[in-house]
Amino acid sequence: QHKDAYQVILDGVKGGAKEKRLAAQFIPKFFKHFPELADSAINAQLDLCEDEDVSIRRQAIKELPQFATGDNLPRVADILTQLLQSDDSAEFNLVNNALLSIFKMDAKGTLGGLFSQILQGEDIVRERAIKFLSTKLKTLPEEVMTKEVEEFILTESKKVLEDVTGEEFVLFMKILSGLKSLQTVSGRQQLVELVAEQADLEQTFNPSDPDCVDRLLQCTRQAVPLFSKNVHSTKFVTYFCEHVLPNLSSLTTPVEGLDIQLEVLKLLAEMSSFCGDMEKLESNLKKLFDKLLEYMPLPPEEAENGENAGSEEPKLQFSYVECLLYSFHQLGRKLPDFLTAKLNAEKLKDFKIRLQYFARGLQVYIRQLRLALQGKTGEALKTEEASINKIKVVALKITNNINVLIKDLFHIPPSYKSTVTLSWKPVQKADASQKRASEDTTSSSPPKKASAGPKRDARQIYNPPSGKYSSNLGSFSYEQRGGFRGGRGRGWGGRGNRSRGRIY
Repeated sequence: QHKDAYQVILDGVKGGAKEKRLAAQFIPKFFKHFPELADSAINAQLDLCEDEDVSIRRQAIKELPQFATGDNLPRVADILTQLLQSDDSAEFNLVNNALLSIFKMDAKGTLGGLFSQILQGEDIVRERAIKFLSTKLKTLPEEVMTKEVEEFILTESKKVLEDVTGEEFVLFMKILSGLKSLQTVSGRQQLVELVAEQADLEQTFNPSDPDCVDRLLQCTRQAVPLFSKNVHSTKFVTYFCEHVLPNLSSLTTPVEGLDIQLEVLKLLAEMSSFCGDMEKLESNLKKLFDKLLEYMPLPPEEAENGENAGSEEPKLQFSYVECLLYSFHQLGRKLPDFLTAKLNAEKLKDFKIRLQYFARGLQVYIRQLRLALQGKTGEALKTEEASINKIKVVALKITNNINVLIKDLFHIPPSYKSTVTLSWKPVQKADASQKRASEDTTSSSPPKKASAGPKRDARQIYNPPSGKYSSNLGSFSYEQRGGFRGGRGRGWGGRGNRSRGRIY
């Protein structure tokens, strides 16, 4: 008789609003007592989750976790994942909470439902399921996120990564790099290999294809934070030296207003510190050296009266030179006799002349910057001139860095001992000897507050005062990592029309 009574409750979903409200409460309440009616009960509750009346929908969704027992749990997880497409914020929050509560009952079962929708569901469901994982997993306690659960996430994520858009790839890297089991050296190495595979470093690089360039940059941005003295960047640095540097001037980007060449050079500089043993070190150092020479002009020829014969001084590209010089300095440590034994005397002499000319321009410019910043305290940097002053501070960092590196290369033989912090990176606390090595050693030191540079995404361009050695510093913008250029389906491997083919 109870079975018949329960069936009456199930039939209530076909009644009016009052019957439906009662059904939404009583179907889950007595669900466990009628296993033979489980399918009918879940389907009845599902009907209520799709009701036109928002209050009935919310009530039905709120009770869904009560159906998540035994074999039913993955199915409930699948249903809840589909319900993430709701545009009603209260409903959406209920779905999130319901998913989290069944996560605590059976994490693997819940993940099974989520990943099945990510792999096969509608685009909006896929998008929201990935977002759910990227924001909620880190909030779950350790007893839920066991090693076994994390391994399951990695295995399923690899399946998804066979066909993703750029934006999805960034979210998955956020998910995976947050897993405790991947915080180890071998875990980070695994992540680097995943990124390298996604970047497709075996393929021929096409500088004129914006998607090809964009994919490489986005993947490299994901890899950079993973590199360390134990997790090497060799594969990426090699690819940049062999394929990207020679094509630097012909790179195209879909991101408006991005100085693509500077962005590439910044990534190379960041990676160069963690490069391991490189197979073609001399040949790649030569490519880096040749590119550096392009930005290190020779002094203009002087006429007989000592005036410049040319109409104007060459422009000094400080931002580009900082990156190239730093990368050369880092890789040069691995082949310290490159400048003395691998270059002929004429070439070395030419390089020294270029360094000397650049250093002279640098000194004048550093003096101008220090004069401009003299007496500017932290308070002064908060005034209406703040943005200009902050850009001058970064300019001072760049020029000081170049100055330190040039001095190293002027040693006989050239030295590679100095340590500098790249101008766009936060200053690392170093011991006294490192601090001394990285400071500019000219007589007047910069104001102590000057190290507080602008935020990474500051976009202003500072035009230095026009003087004999002044030059356009270029843009100091540093595109925030993970900044993608548009909606889903427009990144690499765009999943247009839900096709699953890898469209690289």
